Amino acid sequence: MQIIRTIVWVLILAVLLIFSWFNWTPVEVRIWENLLVETKVPALVIVSFLLGLLPMWLYHRGAKWSLNRKIVSLENAARATIAPVAKADPAPSPAPPPAAAPHPSAAPPQPESDHLKPESNTP
Repeated sequence: MQIIRTIVWVLILAVLLIFSWFNWTPVEVRIWENLLVETKVPALVIVSFLLGLLPMWLYHRGAKWSLNRKIVSLENAARATIAPVAKADPAPSPAPPPAAAPHPSAAPPQPESDHLKPESNTP
């Protein structure tokens, strides 16, 4: 795309140079009643071209800047929407290992204090 743009600008410059070469004559431009400017035709053409090009170029740059800001804003909003979903569903952690069960042949521990023993009726 850059090569096409360069070719177009080179062609415009070549046409402008050829036009300037063949039309290098002085002209009088009356701006107001008392103001008369004597200039060459190519200078008048170049100034007229720039006066027409500059406002449209500025409008184009402003619109492009505004649209780029909207695109960046929408991309950031999309990233913000996607990011919490990925973090909210983490991979499940492994289950803790089961507690060691006592061996079935082992006797339950006996209490050592006397007040837990059953009372006997011996006088």
